[in-house]
Order: sequence, then C-alpha cells, then structure tokens
Amino acid sequence: MANYTAADIKALRERTGAGMMDVKKALDEANGDAEKAIEIIRIKGLKGATKREGRSTAEGLVAAKVTDGVGVMIEVNCETDFVAKADKFIQLADKVLAVAVESGAADLETLLAIDVDGKPLSEVVVEEGAVLGEKVVVRRIARIEGGTVDAYLHKTSKDLPAQVGVLFAVEGEGDAAATAAHDVAVHVAAMAPNYLSREDVPAELVESERRIAEETAKAEGKPEAALAKIVEGRVTGFYKGEVLLDQAFAKDSKKTVGQVLEEAGVKATAVARFRVGN
Repeated sequence: MANYTAADIKALRERTGAGMMDVKKALDEANGDAEKAIEIIRIKGLKGATKREGRSTAEGLVAAKVTDGVGVMIEVNCETDFVAKADKFIQLADKVLAVAVESGAADLETLLAIDVDGKPLSEVVVEEGAVLGEKVVVRRIARIEGGTVDAYLHKTSKDLPAQVGVLFAVEGEGDAAATAAHDVAVHVAAMAPNYLSREDVPAELVESERRIAEETAKAEGKPEAALAKIVEGRVTGFYKGEVLLDQAFAKDSKKTVGQVLEEAGVKATAVARFRVGN
C-alpha cells in the first residue's frame, strides 16, 4: 500500500511542476518521502535532458521590470502550455529576470554565464527544466534606458502568463511622459512595429521597397510622369506599416505615434518587443 495520499501528490506537483505519473512513480520509489521524491524527479529529469535537446520550445512567457530608468525584459521558453503556466516555471522566469536586473547583463551569453549559487545560470535553467520534464531555454534579453521607461505585458490567453512584452523609453519625466510612454507601449504590443524611426530601417531594405514599388507601378501601366510620386507614396506606406513613429496611433488613428509623443513633449529613445515563439 502506498505511503502517500492524493494530497501528497498534489503538493509535490505544485512544488516541482512535474506530471502526475512522474510524481507518483517518484513517491513510490521514495516510499512516500517527499524530499527524496524531489531528488528522484530531478535526477531522472537530468538524465533525460539530452534527449530533449532537439525538441521545440514554442511556449513560455515574457517577463519585464523597470528600475530607476532601466528596463529589462526576458523571454523564457518551454515545450507545452501546461508547463508555461506552472508555478515552478514562472518562479524560474522570475529568478532569471532578477539575475538579469541585478547583473546589468545586456546580452544572452553574458546573462547565462552569471554565477547563481555556485553554478552558471545556464545550468540552473537546465536543472529546473529537468524537474519540469521539458526542455527549458532562456531565449533572449532586452535592456533599455531612458528618462521614463514603461514595461507592458500582455496576456493572449487568460490561462497563461504574458506572451507579449514591450519596453518603451522616452526622454523626459513626469506624469505626461509616463502616460505617453505607457500608451505607446500598449500600441507597440498590438501593432508590432519593426523599427523605432525611419533612420533605423536598413538602407538596402528601403531601396528594395522603392524598386519593388517602381516595378509594380510600371507593371500596372502607370504613366511615366507619375511614377516618382507613386513610388514615394508607396514607400511612405511601407514606413507607416514598419516604423513606430510613422504608424497611426492605435487610440487615435488621426494622429501618428510621433505626433502623440511630440504633443506630450517627449522624444522616443528605444523600444523592444517580444512575443513568445516569434
């Protein structure tokens, strides 16, 4: 007869995030000893880690924090939405974010190499993934600074942690700056611009868009005299779709994001947007 109850199984699942059958097997092997069962789950998980190396990690979460004008955002991935909403996985993401904030790391390689309790963060992530029974990876990190930085996290499903995250920084401080920064961060989450300003768009991409616009206009039989104006109009349309400051503001499409910021008396300095798996 088993030396544990359904409540013991539930408690161990909450502590480890492991599946029910894995928890029951570990408790059986540990004769009901919860601490020993956790050790068994961890060891078995680490043995299976190499088998999980090639697995897809399309689920997960985005987490962010702003401290003294510095915004940090991370994306941590796992294999299934079941694990993505597990307390153990969310706690791991919180730990990774705390390390990122405290260390000042600005790139993934630096972040993963940071010592956490005597071992690199990368090893901590693998070990926690072993307990969860899935491949877990820290996919990316963003770090931006500004007079005012807003962090906005958006849930695409009420049952899951945030899947979309945005950091947006502006020059300037005060209530107007904070309101404008937040409104634009929400806009970025929804509209997904690829560039902050026109100056950030690679010159070769602009030339490619210009060439495509010209060839398309010619194929449509547009008059030669009107080509230049048509091409410029279509390139402007490209900017309106790809560049944040040129986009129509989500809350008031009669204004561009650039105009909204200008009216608030602030200037955009940096933006970062993560969507899990994209």
